Amino acid sequence: MRGSILRSMLAAAAVRAAGAQTAQTPPATDIFLAPISISSTDGRPTIGKPVNVTNRPGYDNQPAFTPDSKAILFTSIHEDGQSDIYRYDLGTKAITRVTSTPESEYSATIMPGGQRFSVIRVERDSAQRLWSFAMDGSDPQLLVPTVKPVGYHAWIDPDNLALFVLGNPNALVHYDLRSGHADTLARNIGRSLAPTIGGGGFSFTAHDSTGAVKLTTMSWPYQTKTDLVALPRGSEDIVWAARDLVISSNGSKLVSWKPGTPDWQDVVDLGPFGLSRLSRLAVSQDGKWLAIVAVPAP
Repeated sequence: MRGSILRSMLAAAAVRAAGAQTAQTPPATDIFLAPISISSTDGRPTIGKPVNVTNRPGYDNQPAFTPDSKAILFTSIHEDGQSDIYRYDLGTKAITRVTSTPESEYSATIMPGGQRFSVIRVERDSAQRLWSFAMDGSDPQLLVPTVKPVGYHAWIDPDNLALFVLGNPNALVHYDLRSGHADTLARNIGRSLAPTIGGGGFSFTAHDSTGAVKLTTMSWPYQTKTDLVALPRGSEDIVWAARDLVISSNGSKLVSWKPGTPDWQDVVDLGPFGLSRLSRLAVSQDGKWLAIVAVPAP
């Protein structure tokens, strides 16, 4: 990524939370795909053998399934340092480039309706704002002109966005697409933003005074916050696998948590498959596949 992206973000906390959206050299990561099933008896997940679907040197990260569960959009940085959005097709196993622009695009997220995807775009003047593209990578449109620098985002519904805005501290900002109004809801948040399954709100992570990262839900439109659980130490990422099931990581392990239970439960250790430093996760719409970002064994 271009070295000027976060020149204005000098605070160490902002740099840590920004993840891929920093001036630092991105880590060499790959995206792995594994089958997932959830027990009808106790609601616990079972994860199958992961397969490396990107399998190349460099940064492949931030997976997002298409609504039909047949493909994954992801961020990839190649030898020229340019970040673009690519697509992996689960059926053909083919990878195709979706965006090819002078700017850099990150964090592809399918928009409500499934006809477009939104991205964090690093513009030529290094501003980080939210844009959208048609599913084939054409027709770029600026979505949120007034809020920057945006690091991450999630769609609450077709008219409302949750934005991670970089700063000291980082802020959780609600943006209303109809009015263009932006409102700060919380500060010192982490990078994991996700709509809750079934609608009615979203979840985010926040750092407390002890350094722990807590998972919190916010109902919508009532904006009632509920603290759920602290993430495993060192983890920043979660995914909702069901309405009442969260999956996160702990080193090379995948762990799960259900509301009403006291702590995280080990699901599987992927270390024997050559995966370490698990981070971002995504579950397909049909609930059959789990995308896992990890550092592969050398």
